[in-house]
Amino acid sequence: MVMSLEVFPIKATKKEGKFDLYNEIKKLVKKNSVSLKEGDILVISSKYISNSQERILDHNSIKLSEKAYELSKKFSINQKLSEAIIRESDVVFGGVSGFVITSSNNIMAPNAGIDKSNSQGKLILYPNDPYQVAEQIKRKFFLDYNLHVGIIIVDSRLMPARIGTSGVAIACSGFEPVFDRRATKDLDGNVLKVTFQAIADNLASIANHKMGEADELIPLAIIRESGAKLTDRKISSEETTITYDECIYFRGLKK
Repeated sequence: MVMSLEVFPIKATKKEGKFDLYNEIKKLVKKNSVSLKEGDILVISSKYISNSQERILDHNSIKLSEKAYELSKKFSINQKLSEAIIRESDVVFGGVSGFVITSSNNIMAPNAGIDKSNSQGKLILYPNDPYQVAEQIKRKFFLDYNLHVGIIIVDSRLMPARIGTSGVAIACSGFEPVFDRRATKDLDGNVLKVTFQAIADNLASIANHKMGEADELIPLAIIRESGAKLTDRKISSEETTITYDECIYFRGLKK
């Protein structure tokens, strides 16, 4: 019997200040009358993790640099946000009015992934060490409950030439994040040469659809019967990202 994929959204209450992420996840799962099962994928909002780490900047605490003034003027961005973007970015490629295209730890995103929504006027930064966070949560569920589960840390992202946002996995653990389809054949018998299936990103987008983007207060979701291949090995960011010099969009627009 083939089981159908299911998604269970986990409702939360708003939290202020630093908190123990793993213990809070356990409480929320129990409160929502859902239980994790062997092979489930637990999807966690990157913003929720950032809140647990207090990766939040108050505008009043930000001191401006000369580069921030220049970036603000060039792209019509708030000066304090400009400073935060500079601090959080490895590379600033350029931008348009209101947005700067950046890369940090091989994650390409507008405005360094900094979020201003649902933050009382503060700036929410990307979480620290997201792959390590995912790995730790995976291990704790195994040690406490003898469960093999996958973990995805999800953020929403604009896609080139598309309206609206989609979910993307900024980190994961416990399952193979990419399925290499090279050397397999398509319907016409042609051998695939470059195709990789982004399992982590696909699952992140499915969960993000249920978690929402506004006032839903759903920072977690459990995906069941995903078909993802579980693994005990530690996943690294190099397995899910490429350098911007390898990106066909960047290379194509650079010329």
